[in-house]
Amino acid sequence: MIKNYFKTAWRSLLKNKVFSLINIMGLSLGMAACLLILQYVNFELSYDHFNDNASDIYRVVNDRYQNNKLIQHGTITYSAVSKAMKDDYPEVANYSRLLPTGTQIITYNDKKIPKEGSIAVDNSFLSMFSYPFLAGDSKTALKEANTVVLSEKLARKLFDIHNNNFDPYIGKMITVSQDTFPSKVVGIMKDVPENSLLQFDMILSYQTIIHSYGNKQADYDFTDSDYWHYIQLKPGTDYKAFNAKLGAFSQRHFQGNKVSGSVEKFYLQPLLNAHLYSDTEYEIGQTGSSNVVWGLLIIALFIIGIAWVNYINLATARSVERAKEVGVRKVTGATRGQLIRQFLTESFLINVIALIIALVMVYLAQGIFNDLVQHQLSFAYLFKKGLGGYLITISLIAIILVGIFISGFYPAFVLSSFKPILVLKGRFSSSKKGAVLRKGLVIGQFAITVVLITGSFVVYRQIKFMNSQKLGINIDQVLVINGPSVVKQDTTFVTRTRAFVNEMDQIPGVKNAATSFWVPGNEMGRNFGVRAFDGDPNTRYTMRFDGVSADYLKTYNMQMVAGRNFVETDYNPDFQKLHNVILNQNAIKTLGFSSPASAIGHSIMNGNKKWDIIGVVADFHQKSLRYTIEPTLLEPVLNIQSQISIKIDAKNIEATVTAVKAKYMSFFPGNLFDYGFLDEQFNAQYKNDELFGKAFSIFGSFAIFIACLGLLGLSLFATLQRTKEIGVRKVLGASISNIVLLLSKDFIKLVVIAIGIAIPIAWWILHNWLQDFAYRINISWWIFGLSGIVAIAVALATISFQAIKAAGANPVKSLRSE
Repeated sequence: MIKNYFKTAWRSLLKNKVFSLINIMGLSLGMAACLLILQYVNFELSYDHFNDNASDIYRVVNDRYQNNKLIQHGTITYSAVSKAMKDDYPEVANYSRLLPTGTQIITYNDKKIPKEGSIAVDNSFLSMFSYPFLAGDSKTALKEANTVVLSEKLARKLFDIHNNNFDPYIGKMITVSQDTFPSKVVGIMKDVPENSLLQFDMILSYQTIIHSYGNKQADYDFTDSDYWHYIQLKPGTDYKAFNAKLGAFSQRHFQGNKVSGSVEKFYLQPLLNAHLYSDTEYEIGQTGSSNVVWGLLIIALFIIGIAWVNYINLATARSVERAKEVGVRKVTGATRGQLIRQFLTESFLINVIALIIALVMVYLAQGIFNDLVQHQLSFAYLFKKGLGGYLITISLIAIILVGIFISGFYPAFVLSSFKPILVLKGRFSSSKKGAVLRKGLVIGQFAITVVLITGSFVVYRQIKFMNSQKLGINIDQVLVINGPSVVKQDTTFVTRTRAFVNEMDQIPGVKNAATSFWVPGNEMGRNFGVRAFDGDPNTRYTMRFDGVSADYLKTYNMQMVAGRNFVETDYNPDFQKLHNVILNQNAIKTLGFSSPASAIGHSIMNGNKKWDIIGVVADFHQKSLRYTIEPTLLEPVLNIQSQISIKIDAKNIEATVTAVKAKYMSFFPGNLFDYGFLDEQFNAQYKNDELFGKAFSIFGSFAIFIACLGLLGLSLFATLQRTKEIGVRKVLGASISNIVLLLSKDFIKLVVIAIGIAIPIAWWILHNWLQDFAYRINISWWIFGLSGIVAIAVALATISFQAIKAAGANPVKSLRSE
């Protein structure tokens, strides 16, 4: 019997090739798009699930308030916090402090390995997190100072390891950047997984920071906030209830704002939420966007839903055509259950064929999709554990099975319900309820389509707006070189820095050069105790700060609105002798000055140090347009490890970079020339937004195309049903345009209704999405008008293709049997 069902279903597909092709093409495209998107979604949701203790690990978030205003929301905080929590609360099972130590140059004998990311952590970090060791003892590896753990990849590069025996390399001595002491390799671990929040190639012992680097504040301090913390709670602990206790913790250790100058509030964020739900400053983890993930997931469901709606519409629309088949089957003894199983078999067969084609499509498109999302994904990611366990995997299987059943069951139910006597007497007509349902489904399809078209326009305009907005700085053609990490920092470093910058100016193709602690796009540091010198001593403000060389403003084409720029006499290697400062307009306004000019000559207090205001610079965007411009101080501070910004001519860039490299290597021998172009680095802040925009457009186009396939199928069937009517109208003098209008108007009415439904939905979704940006576009009315016009044009083009063909047919052929 089952074999007969499949044989009959196959014959039905071959008999109706056009409709079968439309159904299979729509379903295969929908499934392929859905499978690709779900790979990415499940990958993003799988972050840090490889850790055995993942559900019990949290990171500490610290919010700071001044003058009842949130001034910092970040995971950076004081070194004593996690240990104090362990001492104060029995729910805390373990903790680890973490200090990112940047990219390092690793030296072994005469071999140097550049740009290796590193962190310094307590030994407890290795028991909290699951980073398997290939050699060494993870229980004791980082207890002592001057010890390091290397990743497998770094160890192979450093020691030229070509087998899997890593034990001989335990105990080897290496040098990290400018360290004056060697570090002992005490462990080699597997490479950090791609879906890990923290990415690094080397782990330093936290004891090295305290003892060898002499940073005593890194041990236990409530005033210097340059550290990150991870807490492991005991199994079964409710972290929300634990967070409720941390108000008392803050009051106990910070006494309001007496200790740090700010009111400190703490809470724990689950490690499993950190990747997608991080809106914190000073982020050191690899973060994504929950908006992108859930947005793409919704698009995936829309696409596969539209494909199944097409199948239902076409199957029920062809009910009149298949009515006689059902009547004959019933007369010859077929039961309703048998008919339902027959039509479900057809649905199953079409869906299986579509799924096979979809898998081939995914295989062929995998490389292109991986380039789009910047990850090496595969089918395996459909079955990885993510937020909610294997919810996505189970949901994928359930959606496909339920979709196949529903898309097949309704047509099967409709077709099997026909009364054979009416059918065979020629009195059968299609159900009005079925027609209403088909119209509703078409409206739903095109409502989704209009939302996607509108979303594509708005996302594109917002990204274009952010990329074209004036920043108050010019980042074009700026070469940024990371400062030397292997160098002796002594009292001559100011002279050496000036000499190098001056040498840059002598290179043809170099316009200006300057140094700074941070370049645009970086997170600047903060000073928390800034006030006007003659103002209320109890009213303090938080401001960003940067240490810059004299040509910094000129290099970035920043506008002075009052006072003067720095000159050479403003600089001194003794920080205590520095006293001149430049503020931005926002800082002047924050401090209460009536105008930039009125601030010149006045003084401010930054902590316990007095600074004199010599200049005011126009406000500028240090970070992306997601963030507002903050009050900022520019200080005349030079550091040999500052980043070096070089403004170059657009002509002959390669020769200019080569010349700059030669000078850099002559000034800083033993270092590596690590450079990039600032505009690329700055625009990388929009990576998630640009991914969302591209994916939205690509997969939105898939949805539109699939919806049009369904519309084409319905218009084709409608035309076939009205063939004789068209012939009569043509004989009576109807023109081609009259026929096209006749066949198109009903469908266009449905599209217009869909536009009316879609507009408020699209506005609500996009309005909420734009709230994440401090600087954003307005959603103009014309965007909705344009989206509607595009939807109508696409629908009309789809329908007209078949309508014009039908209108141009010879009426004699359609009427000769009458």
